[in-house]
Amino acid sequence: LESLERRTVALGKKLRGGDQAAQEELDLMERALAVLQQGNPASMTPIEDDEAELLKKLQLLTTKPVLYIANVEEAAAASGNAHSKALEVYAKTRHAPCVVISAAIEAEISILESEADRAEFLAAIDLEETGLARVIQAGYGLLGLLTFFTVGPKEARAWTIEKGLTAPLAAGVIHTDFTRGFIAAETIAYDDYIACKGEAGAKDA
Repeated sequence: LESLERRTVALGKKLRGGDQAAQEELDLMERALAVLQQGNPASMTPIEDDEAELLKKLQLLTTKPVLYIANVEEAAAASGNAHSKALEVYAKTRHAPCVVISAAIEAEISILESEADRAEFLAAIDLEETGLARVIQAGYGLLGLLTFFTVGPKEARAWTIEKGLTAPLAAGVIHTDFTRGFIAAETIAYDDYIACKGEAGAKDA
C-alpha cells in the first residue's frame, strides 16, 4: 500500500508531460490502491486481459499466486469438514485454489514401500490419490506449468515448462542447442500410443 502511494505521486509528475503509458499505469495503480485500502489483496484488482502483465510488473506482494491447504482429520480426508468447506468458500472469494489433505494420512503413506501398498491404502479410505499429488497438481495449475517426459532405453526424465511454450523452446529446456537446431516434433496422441502398442505401431497406423 505504501509502495503504491509513493509511486502514484511520482507518476502524477510524469503525467504533466503527457505520457500515455504513465496514464495507463496510474489508472491501474489507483484501482489496485482502492482494493488494498479495503483490506483485500492486490490480486483482486479488476483488470482487462491486456493489463495482467502491467499488474505483474508492479511487483506487489499480494499479487503473488496463493494456494490454500486445509489439513483435516483422517476421517474427513475424502470429503472435508466444516472448517475445510469454510476455507474453500474463502479461497473462492480470493480467486485462489484450495486443497484438502490429511497430514496424518500423508505420514502413513510415506512409510509404505510399494506402489501397490499405497494404492491399496488409498482405496481403503476412499481416496484416488495422495494429498501431496493434489497439492502438486494445484500448484502447477496456479503457476501455469506442465511436465513433459523424455524416455530412452537407459532413463526417463521429467521436464517442467510453462504452458503454451512452443516445441523448440520446450526442447531448449533440455539443452539450448536443441532450440537452435530444431527441425520438427513428431507427436503421437496418448490413446493412439496405447491402442497401437507403442511408437512403432502408431507410426505404422
